Amino acid sequence: MIEFRLNGEAVRTDDAPDTPLLWTVRDSFKLKGSKYGCGAGLCGACTMHLDGQAVRTCILPIAAVAGKDITTIEGLGTPDSPHPLQAAWEASSVPQCGYCQPGQIMSAAALLSANPNPSGEEVETAMAGNICRCGCYPRIKQAILDVAKAGHEVQV
Repeated sequence: MIEFRLNGEAVRTDDAPDTPLLWTVRDSFKLKGSKYGCGAGLCGACTMHLDGQAVRTCILPIAAVAGKDITTIEGLGTPDSPHPLQAAWEASSVPQCGYCQPGQIMSAAALLSANPNPSGEEVETAMAGNICRCGCYPRIKQAILDVAKAGHEVQV
């Protein structure tokens, strides 16, 4: 039995220790926001936070999160109380298809938590590992910079 905290709640699973965290979250806990993209940790669609750090969960075995804090896109904000990045995404009409956006937002939140006032170049560097097949990169960058400029404190 592997125990950890998921979006602030203590949970446990009897999934095999080598099961990727993404599948445990999606299948066992029915949180479908984080997406499967490449299965190799390269595209960022599966990004969640592990103790506040952005991680690729399609390659992270559930055994590695024992006793740790995991935050998914569902734990970042709600429709009634969106995270500043979620609000900025909506205000800037960032997504087209939306598939990669949970991972994009989770990476952006980790960036702004570590660096509340990044330069445009720092945003590009931090977000370079997240792929958007629709090419929404300029709007993603602008939404992140808008949150930083507004002075929102982003904690993960």
